[in-house]
Amino acid sequence: MIIGFTYNLKPCLPAGMAKKFDIGDKEAEFYAEFDTPETIKAIEEAIVANGYKVIRIEANELAYNKLRRLRNKIDLVFNFAEAASKSADREAHIPMFCEILHIPYTGPGPLSAALILNKARAKEIWDYYGVPTPPFQVFYTTEEKLDPALKFPLIAKTNGQGSSSGVRNKSVVKNQKELRETVTELMDQFKEPVLVEKFLSGREFTIPILGNDGDLWALPIAESNFKALPKGVNRIDSYEAKWIWDDPSNPLEAMICPAKISNDLKNEIVNTAKKAFITIGCRDWARIDLRLDGKGKLYVLEINCPVGLLPDLKENSKLPRSAHEAGLNFDQLIGKIIEIAKKRLNLP
Repeated sequence: MIIGFTYNLKPCLPAGMAKKFDIGDKEAEFYAEFDTPETIKAIEEAIVANGYKVIRIEANELAYNKLRRLRNKIDLVFNFAEAASKSADREAHIPMFCEILHIPYTGPGPLSAALILNKARAKEIWDYYGVPTPPFQVFYTTEEKLDPALKFPLIAKTNGQGSSSGVRNKSVVKNQKELRETVTELMDQFKEPVLVEKFLSGREFTIPILGNDGDLWALPIAESNFKALPKGVNRIDSYEAKWIWDDPSNPLEAMICPAKISNDLKNEIVNTAKKAFITIGCRDWARIDLRLDGKGKLYVLEINCPVGLLPDLKENSKLPRSAHEAGLNFDQLIGKIIEIAKKRLNLP
């Protein structure tokens, strides 16, 4: 069986430099979602270790033509791509190419992939289906008035970015002045709407979900260890926390996995995450981020797919760490995702 492996490489990064990005640099923050040659090689080797042949396909403007030439040769695409361009629906590009060319692929379809990247649209769907998510407002201009129902503190972040791009330490705002400054700064840099939502002061968790429909498997829950962050900063998974303060040369103990929580909270997180997965139309694999408010009420923040897959557990990549706690090494995790997709697609 031949697997087409779609991916995006970080541009012009020397070997080993996975986390050297400056805050406020739009190009650097955009490419935070992309991966190093080491990560791409590790995933390719994991696919091979599961008995498949691999053809690399970088997800750039040439990807469609390459897929078209190879469509009678590839049995399945392992889609790990973030973008074929910088458009707001970029994570839908590879799924759409595969749909047009009738090539089976892993992960969500084009509509779900676009929804996953559009935080506000995902939250609207969750609201409709009764999945708890923090109250929010989308700012399309810097002059929009704040909904009176939203009370400070709030958190302002880009509506269509991943890997904590556009989520700053200063994103937690306590008054109108801070809100306007942060919204203006994000709009100026990213040229996209800004999501403003109720800031939740409680603990934050993430949980990977594997499977489809009624056959979903929740991997161990990880908790963000905000105590490891520098003193005085906001307790959020900000861009600084993920890419600057947690440096490979001086790593932070950024998460606790499995999370030390009660069985009741564990069951609530699992059930809520599964509902978020199903209602957004995800397939095969995803990771859901959730957080408690000050009274212990659980909310879904967002859903992620494709999910970060740094092979070195010291890099604090949440899905590999959670899989490790479930007894799956990196090769087995990749193999599991492929097998789940093959089952859904009725591939031999």
